[in-house]
Amino acid sequence: MLRLFHHPMSGPSRYVRLLLGEYGLSASFSEEKPWQRRREFLAINPAGALPVLLDGESDPVCGAVIAGEYLDETCGAMMREKRLMPENPQARAEVRRLTEWFLVKFEEEVARYLVGERVFKTLMSGNEGGGSPEATLIRAGRANLKNHLKYVGWLAASRNWLAGSRLSHADMAAAAALSVIDYLGEIDWNGEPAAHDWYARVKSRPAFRPLLADRLPSLPPASHYVDLDF
Repeated sequence: MLRLFHHPMSGPSRYVRLLLGEYGLSASFSEEKPWQRRREFLAINPAGALPVLLDGESDPVCGAVIAGEYLDETCGAMMREKRLMPENPQARAEVRRLTEWFLVKFEEEVARYLVGERVFKTLMSGNEGGGSPEATLIRAGRANLKNHLKYVGWLAASRNWLAGSRLSHADMAAAAALSVIDYLGEIDWNGEPAAHDWYARVKSRPAFRPLLADRLPSLPPASHYVDLDF
């Protein structure tokens, strides 16, 4: 039985959740607040970062990129036309490039500021680094978001899916990353119609439904967040 340590406002965690849904895999979910640095969680992943995937008694699979590769190798390779990783090495390289883009670069340049300041700092105690959001960092995140959204729009206008002709890990990574920012109402979809249409396609997939059900008691989602015709 698979078990995923995650946080509902973590884009990398959402990426693994989408892959599990697309591959029809059952899993139990344990919400983790990594800033608390629980001893039990650090024993599983000394880096203290999310997500972490457990597969029975095997060693923990730590990190979204690694977990995605693990799911592809253990399940995706047997899914034939439903596999989310292409067979061609060059096509795989492009999928991996974009997957890393949204799980690493986007996290560092956008989510770290917008989600970190608007969400995580409000959930932390003072000893954990919590406090009032810093407006300068939020402005930086918003400025970076515009550039990333333009890039998504260019990819979506140039290809059927972000990495090529078929749905892939890249679409899951991008949709997961953007969904957290969309929860906060930070995305102006009207400015990038190709990105909007691509996101609407991913958002309508059954695997996306659990993400649309996510709620933070102290911070409800933007009004359009659950709307498939937004």
